[in-house]
Amino acid sequence: MATTTPEHDAKIAAMTFSSVYPHYVNKVEKKGRTKAELHEVITWLTGFDEAQIQKLIDENVTFEAFFGRATLNPNAHLITGVICGYRIEEIETPLTRQARYLDKLVDELAKGKKMEKILRGG
Repeated sequence: MATTTPEHDAKIAAMTFSSVYPHYVNKVEKKGRTKAELHEVITWLTGFDEAQIQKLIDENVTFEAFFGRATLNPNAHLITGVICGYRIEEIETPLTRQARYLDKLVDELAKGKKMEKILRGG
């Protein structure tokens, strides 16, 4: 198993969704994808609808609170591969793994993957 350091995990937990969200938007829009597609990916992973996503941004929630409130998609475990130097399926800390799931989905969207592939067949 790939272990992230406790410091790394704490940093991820304390990061706010609102601080990362604009980077997600820029990343996908720069590659010709839309904010609507980004939201579709976030909704698939977390169960949050458009209004809830905006509320979480407005509330400046941490990733810990963001994923604490999320209803993770049952197929989230199918998100595999390397992101930020870590093999996702080997990350032991659940919150860090969940944050990397989101990073990976945004990455795939930006790389032009088909939506049905990104959403792991549903």
